[in-house]
Amino acid sequence: MPERHRRPAPSRAVPVQPPESLRELATTAEEAGLDELWVWEDCFKQGGVPSAAAALAWTSRIRVGIGLLPVPLRSAAVCAMELATLERTFPGRLVAGLGHGVQEWMGKAGVRAASPLTLLEEYATAVRRLLAGERVSVRGRYVQLDDVALAWPPASPPPLLLGGVGPRSLALAGRLGDGTLLGTAMTEDEVRDSCAIALSAAGGGSHPIAVNVVVATGAGAQERVDREVPLWGRPAGEGIGVAGDAATVAAALRRLGAVGVTSVAVHPTGDEPDLPGLVRFLGREVRPLLR
Repeated sequence: MPERHRRPAPSRAVPVQPPESLRELATTAEEAGLDELWVWEDCFKQGGVPSAAAALAWTSRIRVGIGLLPVPLRSAAVCAMELATLERTFPGRLVAGLGHGVQEWMGKAGVRAASPLTLLEEYATAVRRLLAGERVSVRGRYVQLDDVALAWPPASPPPLLLGGVGPRSLALAGRLGDGTLLGTAMTEDEVRDSCAIALSAAGGGSHPIAVNVVVATGAGAQERVDREVPLWGRPAGEGIGVAGDAATVAAALRRLGAVGVTSVAVHPTGDEPDLPGLVRFLGREVRPLLR
C-alpha cells in the first residue's frame, strides 16, 4: 500500500480515562452544546456497547458514536442485537462504527482473521441486513448465519460507519458504509487523501466522514501534543494534532471540513490536566466559530 497510508499499531491502547470518568464527560459534553460524543472499544479496556449505553442513558440530546467495534471480537448476530437494543432504547442518537481492529490485539484475543477485509465486508453486510429487519441466511468465509432475524429490529437502523486506514479499507468503507471513520494522528494531507478515496468509492451524494484529532489548549499545549503523537507511532513535528486557542483549533477543523470531514472527534492528550475544561472549551469557544 502507499507509504502515506501505512499506519503502525498504537504504542498504547486508548482510551486513557477509566470507565468511571465517562459520566462526567458525557454530561459535560451535552451541557457544553457539543453535537456528538464518541466512545472507544480498544483492547483491553472498556467495551464500546456498554459505554455507549451508559452515555446515552446519562444524556438526553447528544448523539453517541462507537468508534469502533472490532468485528472479530463478536458475532454479527450479537452485534446486530446489541445495536438494535441501543437504537430502540435511545432512538436516533446512536452512530455505530465497525472496523478491523488492531491486528496485534486481535491475535492476542485469538480471533485474528487471515483476510480482515473479507471479514469486514461479510460482517457489515450481514449486520446491515439484520438491522433492516431481514431474515438472513449466509455462508461466507467468516460470517455464517442460518435463518436469523431480529425479534425487535429498530424502526430506523442507526448509521453504520466503517473504519478504514489503507486504500482498500477506505474504498470498502466508502462503498458499503453509511460513512467512514478515519484514524488518529493523521496529517491534513493524509486526511485529504483518505477522504478522496472514500468519497470516490461512495459514488457521490452524502457520505459522512469522521476523524479523530488530538487537541490541547492552554499552558504547554504544544508540548502536550508533541508528547502524545509519538504514542500513536508517529513522530512529533509533522503537523499532527492541534494546539492553541479557540481560533487556532477552529481554523484547523475548518480545513478538515473543506476536504470532506463532517465530524471531528477530539482526542485529549493523555496528560490533559482538565478534561471537563477542555470539553467546555470545545463547546463554548470553538463550536461557535464553526457555524
